[in-house]
Amino acid sequence: MAQTMLAPPSPAVRTDKRVRPRRRRPSPLHLLLIPLSVVMLAPLIWMVLLSISTQAETRRFPPGLPGGVRWHNYVDAWHQGPFGTWLFNSTAVSVTCVVGNLVFCALAGYAFARIPFFGSRLLFVGVLATLMVPFQIVMLPTLIVVRDLHLTDTLGALIAPNLATPFGVFLMRQFFTTVPRELEEAARIDGAGRLRTLTRILLPLMGPTLATLSVLTFLNVWNDFLWPLIAIQSPGNMTIQVGLQNFQGSHLTNWPVLMAATVTSQVPVLVLFVIAQRFFVRSIASSGFK
Repeated sequence: MAQTMLAPPSPAVRTDKRVRPRRRRPSPLHLLLIPLSVVMLAPLIWMVLLSISTQAETRRFPPGLPGGVRWHNYVDAWHQGPFGTWLFNSTAVSVTCVVGNLVFCALAGYAFARIPFFGSRLLFVGVLATLMVPFQIVMLPTLIVVRDLHLTDTLGALIAPNLATPFGVFLMRQFFTTVPRELEEAARIDGAGRLRTLTRILLPLMGPTLATLSVLTFLNVWNDFLWPLIAIQSPGNMTIQVGLQNFQGSHLTNWPVLMAATVTSQVPVLVLFVIAQRFFVRSIASSGFK
């Protein structure tokens, strides 16, 4: 039997072309956003420059760049007052309030979203209405309650009013309304109660929402100045924002040291925001804000 000689296969024509990533064209909106970002960053940059300047350079007009970097301003800011104590107090109060909001707001939000009871909608509207009340109006009643609880001039006076917030309840409630009820029904069939369903099924699904609430609560408590100024009198119980006023004198203010202390107080906030900013968009999309 004659063997048929097969011709060598012709080289395949390459039809697959590498898809080059498309370059994003700059949007005309950037012409507006870039100048706005520069305007918003200018105070922060100027604060950092003042923190490494001398006292004479801060009084110079027109203002200019510092002649050198003077890191001893940060050392002076740390030693001129109980800066470490103030930093610890702010951290303890902020972290405790974050934990309290995660627990109480999650429970309240789940109750409003899933547990029907008489007057639930009216009560939820009342909770939202408190968002429109300025703090200056409820400041005095809150101080009276704190005084009756014997918490004046203690860290408990800063923690108790911030353990739960109306915004946190609203955020949790909006998330729970987007979760399918079939997940809870399947858990109930398996014998899980409401609390176990909340902790084992629902809370693991709301990572972005919990992260957003944590960051916003931390920022609000950490940067609060008015309420700690009213409720705290002892220097050992002051938070970092109230302690910064001790760097200002009646006739003379050491601006480089004050700016160094301010930069130090904002470092934890900036780090936390940079780490958690990617959760914001996902949280907004999953919480029904859109």
